[in-house]
Amino acid sequence: MRQKSASRLTPMLHSAGLPALAIIFMGFFAYYAVLGPNGVLAYRDYARQHDVRKAEFAELEKRRAELRNQVAQLDPQRGADPDMVDELVRKRLNVAHPDEIIVPLD
Repeated sequence: MRQKSASRLTPMLHSAGLPALAIIFMGFFAYYAVLGPNGVLAYRDYARQHDVRKAEFAELEKRRAELRNQVAQLDPQRGADPDMVDELVRKRLNVAHPDEIIVPLD
């Protein structure tokens, strides 16, 4: 008796196995399309991170412009700006006369 019920179950499992595997496969990809790290719900986080990165980039561009200006003022071919050279020397060597008042412009 057991042999007959197993023989009836086998063809049914074989015929239902491929569609069940296809449904599991599609469910896996649907899950990751919505909830995965690159899914629809992660888009809001990417947009927020993009805004943060844009702000960081703007700050870095500002700093880059300041450094570019300093380099231009220290260019020996154009003649280095004496005030800039004096400022850098005093900062690096921590040298100042006791009666001098140093006003930082930063």
